[in-house]
Amino acid sequence: MAKTPDAVIKELKAKTFAPVYFLQGDEPFYIDEISRLIEENALTPSEKSFNQTILYGKDISMNQLLESARRFPMMAQRQVIILKEAQEMPDFGRKTAQEQLVNYIKQPVPTTILVFVYKHKKINKNTSLWKTMDKKVVLVDSKKIYDNKLPTWVKSYVKNLGHSIKDKPATLIAEHIGNDLTRISNEINKMMINYPDDAVEITESMISKHIGISREYNVFELQAALGKRDVLKANQIINFFASDPKSNPVIPIISMLFSYFSKVLLVHHNAGQTKEEAAKLLGVSPYFVADYFTAARNYPLPKTVQIIDVLHQADLQSKGVDSSIAENQILKELIYKIMH
Repeated sequence: MAKTPDAVIKELKAKTFAPVYFLQGDEPFYIDEISRLIEENALTPSEKSFNQTILYGKDISMNQLLESARRFPMMAQRQVIILKEAQEMPDFGRKTAQEQLVNYIKQPVPTTILVFVYKHKKINKNTSLWKTMDKKVVLVDSKKIYDNKLPTWVKSYVKNLGHSIKDKPATLIAEHIGNDLTRISNEINKMMINYPDDAVEITESMISKHIGISREYNVFELQAALGKRDVLKANQIINFFASDPKSNPVIPIISMLFSYFSKVLLVHHNAGQTKEEAAKLLGVSPYFVADYFTAARNYPLPKTVQIIDVLHQADLQSKGVDSSIAENQILKELIYKIMH
């Protein structure tokens, strides 16, 4: 049975290792993190010279890989073999190669840690290889996190680093960077180098200074301004975006606004819900529910439906469908149509 990435990471930090790991899925962050922990912690620095091997799928066959796995370690308790880009192995999909791997998995060499890094693909669950792996190896299916879960992930990641962050700055990071856990973690790690204290609370000012997200001019604040129908603030933000289109591409902005007003539409269709019920429905922290209630009051249901259509048209324009309008003009027209 597949294990969660967090469960495997916990085992590795406790130096509990298994003979075979198969790391697959669409989210590379956890795949890279697990393989890194094995690479860094399974052997001592002096043991790595003779007992740690990094291979790449396109350069090796299944038979060659398993021959290496059956060797015994030299002057060490174990050897580690990490096959990166396993999905590129020329014969991986062939029946003979899969049968060889099945036979190895059934009787793995206990002194070898064999790691398959199989990114952006998954093994067919109807194959005997999958069924054997499901019973015999540490199998991790690393799935993409839904966008509405990203702020919670940011808070958890920061907590694991020994620091803290509140809902608003966590959402600011998630919405600015997007669904890229590797980039999010890298940006947070780089920022925290500047704060060597044992426990630090990450604030918006820290994010603005080190990640480059403006506290006043970002999509998060644009949504807030639109929700309040604050014409002046919304236009200030849009003009700021227009002055630097490279750092503020139009398509992600439209996508985020579409997500925002889709939630406002849900509020209309589920009128009368409590704050807690609405938070669960919208997939947001209760901290932000009041903002959606405010937007629903400022944009009646017919206007909200119209805004969804306006956003759809802007999305088509941004992709060049029947339009040659500049990106900054698309945004300016979009905000005007939303607020009038």
